Amino acid sequence: MNGDPKRSRLDQRRAPIHEALETFRKMRVVPFDVPGHKRGRGNPELTAFLGEQCVGVDVNSMKPLDNLCHPVSVIREAEELAAEAFGAANAFLMVGGTTSSVQSMVLTACKRGDEIILPRNVHRSVLNALVLCGAVPVYVNPEVDTQLGISLGMKREQVAKAIAEHPNAVAVLVNNPTYYGICSDLRAIVRMAHDAGMLCLADEAHGTHFYFGGGLPVSAMAAGADMAAVSMHKSGGSLTQSSLLLTGPNVHAGYVRQIINLTQTTSGSYLLMSSLDISRRNLALRGRQVFHQVADMAEYAREEINAVGGYYAFGKELCNGNSVFDFDTTKLSVHTLDIGLAGIEVYDILRDEYDIQIEFGDIGNILAYVGSSSSATYFPSRVMLSDTESHSIALKVLPAPHFADGEKFAVQQGAGMAVAKTTDAEEAASVVFLKWLTQPENNIAFAVGSGYLPVTHAANEMDAIRSSGLILTGNMENILTQAVDTVNSSEMYTPRAFEGGTKARDTLTYSMSDLAEADRAIVVARIAAGESAADAEAEFMTDEYFEAWYQSLCDALRQYEG
Repeated sequence: MNGDPKRSRLDQRRAPIHEALETFRKMRVVPFDVPGHKRGRGNPELTAFLGEQCVGVDVNSMKPLDNLCHPVSVIREAEELAAEAFGAANAFLMVGGTTSSVQSMVLTACKRGDEIILPRNVHRSVLNALVLCGAVPVYVNPEVDTQLGISLGMKREQVAKAIAEHPNAVAVLVNNPTYYGICSDLRAIVRMAHDAGMLCLADEAHGTHFYFGGGLPVSAMAAGADMAAVSMHKSGGSLTQSSLLLTGPNVHAGYVRQIINLTQTTSGSYLLMSSLDISRRNLALRGRQVFHQVADMAEYAREEINAVGGYYAFGKELCNGNSVFDFDTTKLSVHTLDIGLAGIEVYDILRDEYDIQIEFGDIGNILAYVGSSSSATYFPSRVMLSDTESHSIALKVLPAPHFADGEKFAVQQGAGMAVAKTTDAEEAASVVFLKWLTQPENNIAFAVGSGYLPVTHAANEMDAIRSSGLILTGNMENILTQAVDTVNSSEMYTPRAFEGGTKARDTLTYSMSDLAEADRAIVVARIAAGESAADAEAEFMTDEYFEAWYQSLCDALRQYEG
C-alpha cells in the first residue's frame, strides 16, 4: 500500500492471494482452527453444493495467508497491486460490500456535527454512515428528467452555492455515476471542494470500469478525488460482496485502516479476497479491451432497441455539459412507458415469461447490466420460435472443407491492420502499436477476446494459448483449436489485390442484406395495409426470386473481371 508515486512498476500479472492459496492447497496442513466445516469434510452437503475447490480455500487467517486487519504480506501486496492498477495512492480490500467501503469513506472524512455536501439521490449506505458518525447532510437537489423520470447529476453552480453557504463543510460526495449512468462534472467539483479546503468523495459503486475503458467517463482517482468506493463485484467481475476503497495521496492510510477495522469483520473471507485479487489482475491486463467490447455491444443494443419503436434506450444524447456532464455508455437503460408498460412490468415479463434476469425496473425504465464477462464473440444458447416455443443451439466447429484425397488449402484472412500514410507522429504511433499487438502475450489476449487468430507463429499454438492464463470458454476453445489446426496443416493463400477489389467485396458483403432490408420494408407496409404475413412475403420466398438476385449479383461482379 505504498503511496509513493516513484515506486517501481509492479507486475500486474501476479495475484498474491490467489498464489498463496494455491500453495496452501498443496500443503498437508491439519485444520485445528475455524471454520468448522474443516475445508468441506465436516459438511459434505455444503461441499457437494459449492464444490471442494471452493470450500477447500474457505480458510481462516494464518501466517502464510496474512491478515486483513493488519496486512503485512500477500494481502498487502494485493492492495499495492490494486492501488497501482486503479491509479490510487492506496487501496483497501473490502469484504463487507461497497456499503462498507462507502461507510468507511464517510466515517474517515466526518465526525459528529460535521457537515457534508451530497446529492439527494445517494445510496442508503451514505445515510446510514451519517447516522453512525453524527455528521449533518447538506443536500443538493439534482434536477429530474421529466420524460424519463430519473434524477440527473449535480450542477456545478448547485455545488458552488452549497459550498458558499456551508464553508465549514468537510467534504463533498458525488455519485460517479448514478445507477442510470449519469455523471456530474467530477473534475470541476473536485477543484471546487479542494479550493474550499474540503475533501471530495466518490461513490463509484457503478463505475469500476471507468478505470479501464477508453472513451468512458473520468474515474474518481483520475479526477483528483480523495476517496472512492469501488464496487468490484458489479462491473469488475469479482464475487458478490467484494469491494475496494481507494484513497488519494492526501488521505492518511493508517487512519483509514483504523476506521475500516471499526466495522469490518476480523474474519475476512479468502474467497472474496482472492476474487478481488484475480479480478484486479484480469482488469489490469485485459480491462481496456473488455470494456471497449462491452460499450460497443451496449451501443449496438441501443440502436436495435430504438429501431423497434415504442421503447427508448437512452445514451449520450442526454449530455448537456452540466447536470448530465457525461454518460456511461456501458449502461443499457430503456424507457418503457411509451408502450404503456411500467419498467417494473417489463422486468416481471422478462423474468417470468422469458427467463431473462435484468438488473431492475422502476416506474418508467428498465436497466440491463452488460458485464465484463461479455466478449466480442457471442454464442447464443437458444432460439425463440414463438412466444412459447424455443429450442437450444449447439455450436459445432467444422474444419475447412477440401476435396477427398486432395491437398488442404485455406484462405488467409486477417484483421486488415496496416500503417497508412499520415503524419510522422501518427505513423510512429501505429508502428509502436503493431509491435505491441504482435507480442505473443498481447496477440493471444486479442485472439481469445475477439476470435481472430494470432498473427505470429509463436502465438499460433494451442499450448501457448492454453498456458496464457486467459479464460477460454468451451466454444472459443473449439473455434481456436480448429482454426489453429487449419493454419498449421493447410497451404494458406490470399486472393491477389485487383482494381476495384474493395467495391467488389462491398458488393458481396451487402448485396443480400440491402435487398433483404428493402424487401422487409415492403412486407411491413403490406401487413400494415391489411395483408396477411404469408401473402405479404410470398413473392420473396420463391426459388425464382433467389435466382434473380443471384444473377444480379453475378452481373454486378463481372465488371471487376480481368
